[in-house]
Amino acid sequence: MANIKSAKKRILTDRRNAERNKAIKSRVKTAIKRVNAAIAANDKAAASTALVNAVKEIDKAARKGVFHKRTASRKVSRLTLAVNKIA
Repeated sequence: MANIKSAKKRILTDRRNAERNKAIKSRVKTAIKRVNAAIAANDKAAASTALVNAVKEIDKAARKGVFHKRTASRKVSRLTLAVNKIA
């Protein structure tokens, strides 16, 4: 355990930020799973709706610094390609 006051504060800050990042990543993963489930069911309308929500969550995560800008872009690109491949 840290003895210096600033180090103790840093531990608390790191813990709080880790919890925030974990919650945001969880929301993104859930949104992506919804898109993939709609793709697996071959439901174009549901996949498109889920894609819009997933893109919103991914962009929000990138804005908050949880994901790098290019990582977010790659995730959006791959999801969009998958939705567009549905017949």
